[in-house]
Amino acid sequence: MSQLEVLSPSFEGRYTVPPVETIQDTADEIRQKQQRIRELCAQRNAILLAHHYQRPEVQEVADVIADSLKLSQAAANTNAEVIVFCGVHFMAETAAILCPDKKVLLPDLRAGCSLAAAVTVEELRKWKAKLPDAVVVAYVNTSAAVKAESDYCCTSANAAKVVNAIPAGLPILFLPDKFLASVVARQTGRSNIIAYPGYCHVHKTIRPDDVIEILDEHPDIELLLHPECGCVSSCMAKAADGELPQDRTFFLSTEGMLRHIGQSPANEFAVGTELGIMHQLHKKYPQKNFYPVNSNAICAFMKTITLDRVLQSLETMSPEVTVPEDIARNARRAIDRMLELA
Repeated sequence: MSQLEVLSPSFEGRYTVPPVETIQDTADEIRQKQQRIRELCAQRNAILLAHHYQRPEVQEVADVIADSLKLSQAAANTNAEVIVFCGVHFMAETAAILCPDKKVLLPDLRAGCSLAAAVTVEELRKWKAKLPDAVVVAYVNTSAAVKAESDYCCTSANAAKVVNAIPAGLPILFLPDKFLASVVARQTGRSNIIAYPGYCHVHKTIRPDDVIEILDEHPDIELLLHPECGCVSSCMAKAADGELPQDRTFFLSTEGMLRHIGQSPANEFAVGTELGIMHQLHKKYPQKNFYPVNSNAICAFMKTITLDRVLQSLETMSPEVTVPEDIARNARRAIDRMLELA
């Protein structure tokens, strides 16, 4: 696998991380707001989709709680007239592309994504011009405009499957996450993957030292790492070399983590991803123990969505996320390929 060279490998200047608001609601106030949200959803014929990284009280009121792939599928298959997306902007855009006849609401427009900000459509066009024979595989964490310039979309759950569907002789421009690209290259054995050097600013902070520390504290634990983590390249190499336990080290999407834990006989798991997933893990598997690989892995973008903002969004039917028709039409091709290979 090779990596594209860019003038600046740091993308932090492209976005502003919002502050994480502390919610002071009592348990009773939370229940009342959730009940009002359910009433408004019924009145508006709305479905509420929430990512695993959302606040617990938002997850609890959602109709569907899932990763990007399953949420895209839920959006594509819903009969609701309104989709309230409790996630981030690129997810709402994807829903708008899949459901042009529905109103898609994003309760807080500050809910961006550092990965999506890492590559612009202008940058992609320049690299496509330099690599005209390359097949472009865009992680779902990209803007609609970038998807429109791509051949395939993928999520962390099906990235290897998407890459395997592409003829072996064709080079692949994989963007924007360099860490996921390294996982896919190892999983598929492809040496002709060219990785864009983007990253998730949260997952990047999950480092090899974090993994070593948690394994020292819990030597028999199963290690579950999201492919966006900054430690994945070294951890995959260490697992292959035997420095990490091969039979207890797994590289999984959030949905993959939930499935794996349900099938595993183990009782202790080190979880390397954004901390929002812990709510679903404790809820689904209360008899098992979970430890974050990095206890500071919090996505402030995801946490902009609060019950108050969901309520306001349903009351005002805004902010609405739309995608220009020409961009949506071209992006739909790449997204449909992702869903076909789910």
